[in-house]
Amino acid sequence: MKKTRGEKLFYIFNCVLLGIIALLALYPFVYVLSASMSSSQSVVTGKVILLPHDINFDSYAKVLSEKGIWIAYLNTFYYTIFGVIVNLILTICGAYALSKKRVMGRTAISFFIALTMWFQPGMIPTYLNFRDLNMLDSRFTIIIGFAITTFYVFLMRTFFQTIPEELEEAAKVDGANDLTILWKVYLPLSKASLVTIGLFYAVHRWNGYFWTMILLSDESKVPLQVLLKKLIVEMNVSDEMGNMAIYSKETIIYATIIVSIIPIVAAYPFIQKYFVKGTMIGSVKG
Repeated sequence: MKKTRGEKLFYIFNCVLLGIIALLALYPFVYVLSASMSSSQSVVTGKVILLPHDINFDSYAKVLSEKGIWIAYLNTFYYTIFGVIVNLILTICGAYALSKKRVMGRTAISFFIALTMWFQPGMIPTYLNFRDLNMLDSRFTIIIGFAITTFYVFLMRTFFQTIPEELEEAAKVDGANDLTILWKVYLPLSKASLVTIGLFYAVHRWNGYFWTMILLSDESKVPLQVLLKKLIVEMNVSDEMGNMAIYSKETIIYATIIVSIIPIVAAYPFIQKYFVKGTMIGSVKG
């Protein structure tokens, strides 16, 4: 179909606008990467605007030589890997049950679950709840205390509802129970949505620092993001790390930021093919 002049102009306008937005979103990342690879003098004197200046990797060497960085890194991997596993198990179980019309009180249960999306207790009641349950300063709290996101349960439920009931009925004729049907019928058909929701959970776990900062007091348990927050906000860098002759606080902070985001950026291309399909859950009818 031949496009009209107005459609062409609209297409060009969209491309230009999205290009500008993409550049604005990309620039902070490029600047941090360039600054982390530049000398401290270049960063402090403002010579780094887009590309690296006086390239060196002393800040990376210093960051990677710090024992605290590796402990925080391992903690982040621990919270992300085991957290996402728990997230997905509970999300799948909840979504599967809510997708079945035969479940008594399904509408009422869905309503009360949805209430948690609209009304939340707030920070202080949540903290007091964790305290009264003796769940402070525990790795288990970080894993199980934030084990499910209501929105993803409804998202997964919507996808399960699109799977034909005839498949379930055929499986039951062969003697399958609900666990077998979920494992051998629903999950293989839900690979794209599971990967997409798993990615959302993983990014949330990887970047999450607020509650870990509030609930964890033992420094050996804090994730990388809490350590990064201390570097950026509190500028809590030792005098040894802040040696201006080789690297500055700024270059160390930028190097730490890049080190912290490398795993999640590296993983994204491998799951990107599922991402577009997974984000279409519930958007196409009929």
